[in-house]
Amino acid sequence: MTKQSGSLYVVATPIGNLADISQRAINTLTQVSCIAAEDTRHSGKLLQHLGISNRLLALHDHNEKQRAASIIEKCLAGEDIALISDAGTPLISDPGYSLVRLCREAGVPVVPVPGPCALITALCAAGLPTDKFQFIGFLAPKSSQRQTQLAAVPDSAGTIISYDTARRILDTLQDVVAVFGAERQLVLAKELTKTFEHFACGTAAEITQWLTEDPQRCQGEMVLMIAPAPSKADAEISEEVQRTLKILLAELPLKQAAALTAQIHNEKKNALYQLALSWQS
Repeated sequence: MTKQSGSLYVVATPIGNLADISQRAINTLTQVSCIAAEDTRHSGKLLQHLGISNRLLALHDHNEKQRAASIIEKCLAGEDIALISDAGTPLISDPGYSLVRLCREAGVPVVPVPGPCALITALCAAGLPTDKFQFIGFLAPKSSQRQTQLAAVPDSAGTIISYDTARRILDTLQDVVAVFGAERQLVLAKELTKTFEHFACGTAAEITQWLTEDPQRCQGEMVLMIAPAPSKADAEISEEVQRTLKILLAELPLKQAAALTAQIHNEKKNALYQLALSWQS
């Protein structure tokens, strides 16, 4: 009788606050025979905190394809293996893709154990549109490459999300201006779920000023979110007119606010009505 294959468990771990680990993740990490980790020293501290003493196996960008064969062999022999990254959900700008693909090809079940993910954590609290977004991972190290990456994202992509480092963030903000202009709205989330968690909102210039006011602010892990391209209606109607419309909408029905704004600024009432509708959708 053939022994049933073990599984590869893709386990999300905290991105900062250790209390964010799920009970299912703890149970899984406790029960598997081995845990494949991006950095065994880093992950060892988390496991020690959780009281888990299972064997750790290093799996990172430089050895993933070679290590995958032995992990698949263990799973086919009936062992359950867990995959974790340094923080958050494995494979999201972290190693693991090759292993998961090869496990699927070999018939090894791959089981997700969901939990924290920096890009989702940042997006849900940023105040930017969430109905459509594009995650572009870590941007390239050189300015010209970063600008090429940013320019390749279509206007229809919605909110653009990237990970960035403290060392590069100021240069990245300059690249955002070069590609999208100085007025594009941004949100920079840093130190998510940690003591000094902060969301900086505004233009690239405003966020740059905030970062440079205190050198301590330009530290830690960062998620940069770029607001969607303004709609055609937004682009054709001045900021002054839009501001009036928003003020009146706070006090009046949509139709009446649009009519009064049109009268004040000599604009087309229907265009303002449609713009206000788009804000409410």
